[in-house]
Amino acid sequence: MVAVEHLAARTPSVSVDELLKGFYPSPRFGEVSFDSYRPDPAQPSQAAAVKALQHFASSVGHPEARGLRKLFAAKKTDSRAGIYLDGGFGVGKTHLLASLWHAVPGPKAFGTFVEYTNLVGALSFRKTVDALKQYKLVCIDEFELDDPGDTVLMSRLMRELADAGVKLAATSNTLPGSLGEGRFAAVDFQREIQVLADQFEVIRIDGEDYRHRGLPTPPEPLPDEELEAAAEVEFATAGTIAVDDFEELLEHLAGVHPSRYRQLLAGIDGVVWHRVRTITEQSVALRFVVLADRLYDKDVPILASGVPFDQLFSAEMMAGGYLKKYFRAVSRLTALAREAQVQESPK
Repeated sequence: MVAVEHLAARTPSVSVDELLKGFYPSPRFGEVSFDSYRPDPAQPSQAAAVKALQHFASSVGHPEARGLRKLFAAKKTDSRAGIYLDGGFGVGKTHLLASLWHAVPGPKAFGTFVEYTNLVGALSFRKTVDALKQYKLVCIDEFELDDPGDTVLMSRLMRELADAGVKLAATSNTLPGSLGEGRFAAVDFQREIQVLADQFEVIRIDGEDYRHRGLPTPPEPLPDEELEAAAEVEFATAGTIAVDDFEELLEHLAGVHPSRYRQLLAGIDGVVWHRVRTITEQSVALRFVVLADRLYDKDVPILASGVPFDQLFSAEMMAGGYLKKYFRAVSRLTALAREAQVQESPK
């Protein structure tokens, strides 16, 4: 029998060790490797990126040469602190970043830009540095340039980790509509990380976007009075589902630090949301983006009533400075809604 819980009734308590243990690739990238990446023969930069990352992986964990050893080793090894994958939407950057993580022995961390900023918010900057500087490799997926404060924070964090000998790897977060226009993020990234820029090797990955441009069309929301019956059918084999009133869920998220959203969803196999509405408050929207990312990481299908997901954020937000975040959230929630209603698996 399916168990029913409410996310709005969960208040996860998470230790520092538990937070850090959550920094690994999501299940959809849990077993990828350089061998499982299929470079497009028409895009030689993709095969070149694989070779560059394999070389970088071999350098992780080796102490920097000093004195005469440095003089003779400099020609053989690349002493740069980091590598940056620059490319359009959907060319396999996360696959390659996760492959790097899998190829390197620990201790190591893999997370999105937002997860690292949330970690700093939960622990403090100094405690985050002290924890991560013990690692050999820190991977930062979807490095975001839309919030100056967070970018400065991450630049400082990366600088201190590099000074401690930690190797860094990052990917860009490029809007799908920019693909093919030559508007990649490497120049912006190098400018924003300032003194670290010359320590990063930039690897550009060209390729066709395998996903749709523009917002995907979500399935029609279900009538609210039919939602519970639909959930019984769609989630008949699920272990535990979370059923929530959307407004109550939004209010509850305000009291749970985003760094704990992964634990908030622990053990949940499907979610049901009553009366989804358009979000017009920026702070509420940004929290919800984090929840959407964690749901997508765990591949949790969604059934909902109310407005369709392409109306989840107001028109002003979809045209504002956080467009990339909201576009990503709508795309991911739509994929999860399709999975629940038409038995599609999100790509």
